[in-house]
Amino acid sequence: MHIRRVDLTVPVVVAGLVTTLAAFWTAVDDVPHLGRGDLVHLSVFLVAIALGETARLTILTGRETAPMSTAAALGLSLSAVRGPGDEPMGAAVIVSTICLGMVAGTVFLRVVNGSVRWADTAARIVGAAVAPLIYRYATFDGRTLLSWQDTWDDQRWFVGVVMLLVGSVAMLVDLTLEAAVRAGRDHAPLVPAVLDEIRSAAGLATALVASGALIALAEFAIGIAALPLFLFPLVLTYFAVQRYATIRMTYRQTIGALSSLTELAGYTGTNHAQRVTDTSVAVGRDLGMGQRELTDLEYAALLHDLGQIALREPIPHGATVMAAPADQQRIAHDGAEIVRSTGVLDNVATILEAQTTPYRQVREFGQELPMASRIIKVANAYDDLIGPEGTRDDRAMERIHLGLGYEYDPRVVDSLSRVLERRRRAAPSGSA
Repeated sequence: MHIRRVDLTVPVVVAGLVTTLAAFWTAVDDVPHLGRGDLVHLSVFLVAIALGETARLTILTGRETAPMSTAAALGLSLSAVRGPGDEPMGAAVIVSTICLGMVAGTVFLRVVNGSVRWADTAARIVGAAVAPLIYRYATFDGRTLLSWQDTWDDQRWFVGVVMLLVGSVAMLVDLTLEAAVRAGRDHAPLVPAVLDEIRSAAGLATALVASGALIALAEFAIGIAALPLFLFPLVLTYFAVQRYATIRMTYRQTIGALSSLTELAGYTGTNHAQRVTDTSVAVGRDLGMGQRELTDLEYAALLHDLGQIALREPIPHGATVMAAPADQQRIAHDGAEIVRSTGVLDNVATILEAQTTPYRQVREFGQELPMASRIIKVANAYDDLIGPEGTRDDRAMERIHLGLGYEYDPRVVDSLSRVLERRRRAAPSGSA
């Protein structure tokens, strides 16, 4: 039985809005009592958070993140900044500053770029709000965690460990909420999406938690100068990740150009490889594949017909599903050998080589068959069977169901049915 996926985008945005309004409402009485030094201190953090929001990165999962904004927010949350009467500043003022900075940076991006994901910002707001609440109100041995900073000389190690733990909890909340949003947007299962998000962002999240703790610890000794001092390494990281993203984009464009060889040579129909890729990735997401697996699946789907360039005579319309099994295997093998010769796409070559293997080999003989190969087999068959005009959808699915359990993995076929149903619901009225 397929469990219905729920889109949590709206609930996460509402949670971010409620957090912001609640913080502002609670902080109204505290702000008039802040001294000039307190306001300057908060203003510096607010500007850093807002500027950090404008310097966003897209990580492997496709999620936008703002590392400098998050690190500055964690640094403020864990700092021992004092308010009126030399008392620790309340969590409401801290959360209000963080929310205002993140919202201001997001609004600026909205004005400049015209397209932002408010759900990602809302998830970061909720995650960032967790840190000051825990650090200022949770108690240990009868004292708040923040109050342990007063025993800096005796419990230095404990303060550092607590900061890292609180920052880790905040980042875990952030990643979980953002994964929930992505799962709803991509129609993917929630738990695999959360695990993939944590696995993909673990390195960056660790750096942000450590940076936030370092900012808070250093501020105890050198004041507000700690903020630019420990944000500077993240600036360098930002440019390094941007360069890596550019390289990945170029890599993807190169593979896309290679996949067009069969189309330009007349072996396959127009945009066949891209259609198979779009369908394959949608099915992979529906089945809960991680982003690294989806990347290999995308590359393999783009190149799945590459072996056809070795044919003496083209297959009519490039429909390999109509070819003899031996010809299908030869095309898959030749394509895999071409890809394997690059020396950098071994996983993709393995997927390509197994793309024509019938599912019964798994069911009857226990053969290892990559899920990506099973997906491409179904997606390619569907695109071949609907015809060049794409008007034989029902007959294509009937033909695929005839091979259910023998040629095609039933899980993949069920997933394809869900993907096609979502496409029909999203299509404009009157379109085929």
